[in-house]
Amino acid sequence: MTHPSTFTLSARWGRFAAAVLTTVALGAAVSACAPLIVGGALTGALVASDRRTSGAQLEDQGIEFRAGARLREVLGDRGSVSVTSYNRQVLLTGDVNSEQDKALVERTVAAVENVRAVVNELGVQGKSTVTQLSSDTLVTGRVKASLLDARDISGSAFKVITSRGTVYLMGRVTQREAERATEIARNVQGVQRVVRVLEIITEEELARVQPRPAASER
Repeated sequence: MTHPSTFTLSARWGRFAAAVLTTVALGAAVSACAPLIVGGALTGALVASDRRTSGAQLEDQGIEFRAGARLREVLGDRGSVSVTSYNRQVLLTGDVNSEQDKALVERTVAAVENVRAVVNELGVQGKSTVTQLSSDTLVTGRVKASLLDARDISGSAFKVITSRGTVYLMGRVTQREAERATEIARNVQGVQRVVRVLEIITEEELARVQPRPAASER
């Protein structure tokens, strides 16, 4: 059996460390100010490799901010909710105190301007412990690194969210990419379940949305 070269191991660790540090930084920045987490609104500059248009990326950030503001008003501290918008489809993860609050969160987010769909994965249970949150952060980092390591898909096309060991995959991808990413995520240490919240596109659509190589690379 052949063993990976030292370079390969170092590259994998570098991608894993970068993914984890990014996730930790975002989580720390938000948890310091409020129990409600805005999924992609803290990323700053628009991501060039994102398959959404720059307008769609800005719109998703706006949705996350508006949803966060409204939830702070109606929910207060009755739970810890993460709001992640991708192409105007919103994923809700985290914890609330009751079924009534779960329904309230969904109604509130669905009423936000430009939201086209809501996937409500909130749990009715106590807030996640620091240990659980740390574990989810590590799992997210491992999944991101594994997707980036894959040679047959574009790992950067996927947004990865982890809640209590369940990994959610978001993005605009082909059916082939969706199946492959699911297979990869399922084999990552700590992953209990994989849920796809994906927008499936054709191979022809993929060819149109993929960024073109720079002139020097042609």
